[in-house]
This record gives sequence, structure tokens and C-alpha cells, in this order.
Amino acid sequence: MAQTFSVCHGYGCYFKTNVTLTGTDRSRIASIMASGRKSPEGERAAVRRAVQVFEQRNTQVIGVVDRPKMDFGKGRERGQMDCVDESTNTDHFLHYLQGAGLLQFHTVARRDSRGSFFDGRYPHFTAVLKDRSGTLWAVDSWYEPGGGAPDVMTLAEWKSRGYGGVR
Repeated sequence: MAQTFSVCHGYGCYFKTNVTLTGTDRSRIASIMASGRKSPEGERAAVRRAVQVFEQRNTQVIGVVDRPKMDFGKGRERGQMDCVDESTNTDHFLHYLQGAGLLQFHTVARRDSRGSFFDGRYPHFTAVLKDRSGTLWAVDSWYEPGGGAPDVMTLAEWKSRGYGGVR
């Protein structure tokens, strides 16, 4: 059965484009996820690679290669994604992995954010996984162009970063 996502882009989900994973895409993703079934660390590494495949499919369908981070003042540009777009799309994809039974060591948690201007950081959002011990993991693809490997780190570490636009 085909899996279709409403992919956000244009900053703040200004545009939404339906992207359907082909049977080949789904098989490739399932194979990647199967390679990580031995440990939580292996599963997070597999999630990292699977998100890349998902994003490569998105940029192929939308027809625009997303640049890393975001260019202020470049909102409403088809295919370009801010952290709201990125975290929303990744969250939906992680829910797909969970629903398909492809996550063995993690569940999808609520998206989270860091930064508040008052602390010298621009607000920034991420998708989140939770492992069996209760540790939360950020899955943040904003720093790379579409199809690049997302950062996967503890949410606590992720929250301590982000000063001056640095990872």
C-alpha cells in the first residue's frame, strides 16, 4: 500500500506538497531500519539514514533542493524549509516508521524547541524520539540540505546548543 505524506515547505508550512513513497522507497527504508535492529544505537543510526531517503524523495517530488539552515527573508520559496517544516516532516516520517513497526527501541515523542531570543538564540524546533529508558533524542535535519544526514543526539545535548547559529 502506498504511503503519502503532506510535506511542508516554504517556511512555517506555507506550502504543502503530497509526496508518496514508492514500493521501492518503502522497501529501501525497511531494509535500512532492519539493519539497526540489534541495539538502540543501531536503530538511531538507521533512523538517520532513513530520514535521508525520505528527504531525498521529498526534494525529488517538489523539484527543488532545500538549502541547509534557512535564509532569513527567503520565506515562501518553494522547496526551502525552516525548522518548523523540517521538524514537522521528520515527525510525520517517524510516526510512519513507528506505525509500520520499524521502530523496536524507540517511540515518537512530541516535537520540542530551544531558544527564546532572551537567551541569545533564535527559536528552533526538532522531531523527538524516546528510548526505553526514557531518554529523549532530537532528530534535527535543519542543518543540512534536503537529503543530508540529520543530527541525532540526546535532547538535553541538543537543547544546550544553538548559540550564534552553530549546531
